[in-house]
Amino acid sequence: MRVLLDALRKCDPRVQWRNPVLMVVEACALVATVYALWELVTGTTPTSGGGDLPTGFHGAAAAWMWLTLYTANVAEALAEGRGRAQTAGLRAAQATTTARRVRRYDRLADAAAQHCAVDVVSSAELRPGDVVVCVEGDTVPADGEVVWGIASIDESAITGESAPVIRESGGDRSGITGGTRVLSDRVVCRVTVPRGDTRVDQMIALAEGARRQKSPNELALMALLASFTISFLLIALTLDAAASPVAAPVSIPILAALVAALIPTEIAALLSVTGIAGMYRLLRSNVLVSSSKALETAGDITTVLLDKTGTITQGDRRAARFVPVGDATQHALVRAAVLASLDDPTTEGRSTLDLARAGTLMPDAAPGVGRAVPFSAQTRLSGVDLPDGTMVRKGAESAVLAWLKHAGHQQPRGVVAALQAETSAIARTGGTPMVVAVKAPDVPGHVLGVIHFKDVVKTGAAARFAQLRSLGVRTVMVTGDNPLTAQAIAAEAGVDDYLGDATPEAKLALIKAEQAGGHFVAMSGDGTNDAPALAQADVGVAMNSATAAAREAANVVVLDDDPTRLVEIIEIGRRSMATRGALTTFNIANDLVRYFALFPVLFVGTFPGLDALNVLRLSSPASAVISTLIFSVVVIGVLIPLAMVGVPYRTADLGKALSRNLLWYGVGGIVFPAVCIKLIDLVVSLFPGY
Repeated sequence: MRVLLDALRKCDPRVQWRNPVLMVVEACALVATVYALWELVTGTTPTSGGGDLPTGFHGAAAAWMWLTLYTANVAEALAEGRGRAQTAGLRAAQATTTARRVRRYDRLADAAAQHCAVDVVSSAELRPGDVVVCVEGDTVPADGEVVWGIASIDESAITGESAPVIRESGGDRSGITGGTRVLSDRVVCRVTVPRGDTRVDQMIALAEGARRQKSPNELALMALLASFTISFLLIALTLDAAASPVAAPVSIPILAALVAALIPTEIAALLSVTGIAGMYRLLRSNVLVSSSKALETAGDITTVLLDKTGTITQGDRRAARFVPVGDATQHALVRAAVLASLDDPTTEGRSTLDLARAGTLMPDAAPGVGRAVPFSAQTRLSGVDLPDGTMVRKGAESAVLAWLKHAGHQQPRGVVAALQAETSAIARTGGTPMVVAVKAPDVPGHVLGVIHFKDVVKTGAAARFAQLRSLGVRTVMVTGDNPLTAQAIAAEAGVDDYLGDATPEAKLALIKAEQAGGHFVAMSGDGTNDAPALAQADVGVAMNSATAAAREAANVVVLDDDPTRLVEIIEIGRRSMATRGALTTFNIANDLVRYFALFPVLFVGTFPGLDALNVLRLSSPASAVISTLIFSVVVIGVLIPLAMVGVPYRTADLGKALSRNLLWYGVGGIVFPAVCIKLIDLVVSLFPGY
C-alpha cells in the first residue's frame, strides 16, 4: 500500500520535473483532462481531422495517460520499497545508545584507558576524535577505529552473518561499525565518522534511494531522451501545418496523446529503477557502493589488483619458528625478535611473543624498554631503539640488508647466502620470512636470523578467481612479501599475476600503467598504506574492518570482509549495463511499431499513400490512439520485473552481451508491441464509436 501511495506522491509536478520525459506525459494528460472536462460540461461531441470521435474519448485518453504516468512512478516506488523493507533491521541498529566517553585520553601513558575518567553520554553526542570504551555486551555507539585491545564482535545486524568477527588495534582489522555488539573482551575506540554519515546511515539512504545520484551514462541517456521528447513536441506543434494546408486539423488532445504515446516513456520510467535495483542487489550481497558511478564503472573492470594479506590469505600470519643464521645463537635471535615486538600491536608482533613464551625462551623484558619504531610501508621495517643506543629491526630481507648497508655494515657473502637460502626455502612453501638484525653502538650491525610466519589461502579463493577469469578479468596479487613468497601464494590461489616487494609507490605505478594501457582497474586493500592506490583505482574496494584511511579512499566497502565479493560487484555492474541497453533497445523498437500504428491511421485521409504502411490494420484512429496508450501502461508493467531483476549476463565479453541484447530485445521489441496493440485494438473496437 505504501508503494502505491508513494507512486501517487511522485506524480506531484514538484517531484516530476526532475524527469523531463514523464513531466511531458503529465502535461499531455493535463491537456486531455481539460478537454475532457470541457466536453463533459458543454455536452459537445469531440472531433478531430474533420470527423467525430467517440463520446468520452478525451476522458479515456486522459485516464490512460494518467495511468501511464502513475505506472511509471510505481516502478521507482517499488524499487525504493524493496530497499525500505531491508532497512527495518538497520534502523534498529541505528537507535541511540549510551557510550563511555573517555576524558583526556593519552595513548602513551594509559593506552587501555584503565585510569581515565569516563562520562556516560548518548551516542548522538559523540563527535569525530572522541575516544570511547566498549566492553562485553555493549553496542558499539559509532563508527570508529580500535586504538587498543582486541574483541569478538557480532556484526549480524549489519551483514546478516551470524559468525562473530575479530576487531583489533594495530592492523588492517581495526575498523569497527556502530550498531554492532561486543561479544567478549574490551576495546578502546576512536570515533571517525559523525552521526548521520555512518555506515548504517549510508546503507539506509542507499537502500531507500534517498541519496542515489545519477551516473554519467544515466545523465547522458536522460539528455538523449529529453532531446527526443523535444523533437516529438516540435513535430506535434507543426504537424497540422505540415500535413496539408487544406486538411481539417487534428485535435489538440489527439496530438497530446500522440506525444505521450511516442516519447520514450518506458526507458525514462525504468532508467532509475535499474540503478536502484543494482545498488540494492549489491547491498543484499553486503556491498556498500558510494555512488551509481562506481557501480557503472564496475561493469567495465578488466584488471583487479588484490592485496595478499587478508584478501587472498586469511591475514592471520603466525610466527612458526625462529631460524638463526651464521654465527647467531637461537637465544640472541629470540631476544632481539621479542624486543622488536614488545610494542608491536599487530598479529605478527603478538604471535612472535607467543612463540617465544611457548619455547620458554622469553627474555625478561617489558613493553616500553625503548623507543618503538612502528612499521612503515616505505621502509618495510619496524623495531625498537634501546636506551644504550642499540637498534633492533625486523622486516623484509631486502629492507633489512638495505638498512644495514646504509649504516655502513655490509654483510659478508656467506651470511647473505645463508640468509637467502633460508628465506627462499620459507618463501617457496608460501610462508613469509621476516629477517631480524641488530646494530649496537660500537659493534658492526649484523643479521641474527629469520622468523618464519605462516598464513593460509582462503577457502574458495581459487574458484572465485576462476570466475573472474571467466568474466575476462585479469587478477594481480600485490604484496610486500618477497617475490618467491608471492609466486607460491599466487600459484596456490590461481591468481594470473603477482607483484612482490610492493611499496605504496609500486602499487600506484602499477595501477597507472594498467590505466595507461586502456584497462579499468579495481583495487582491493585494507591498510592505510593502500589508500593512495585505492583512490587512484577506477573502483577502490575496502573491507569493513579496514583502517579509516582505506575506507575513506575507497568507493566500495565490503561489509562482511569477503574480498571475493569482487565477482558480484563486477557481475552486477555488467548486468546493470546490459539491462539498460536491453531496455533502451526494446523501447526504440517499440516506438517504431507505434509510429506505424498511429501515423498511417491518423493521416491516411490527407495522404492516401500512407495506407500501405498500415500493416496492423487498426479499426479506427480513435482505437489506434487508445490502444497505443493502453499498451504504454501494459509494457511498463511488463518491464518492471526485468528492470529490477536484470537481464541474464553470462559472457566475458560485454560487447557480445550488448550485441545479443540488440538482437533479442530489438526483434522482441517489434513483435511484442505489434501483437499486443492489435489484440488491444480488437477489444477496444467492440466499444461503440471505436
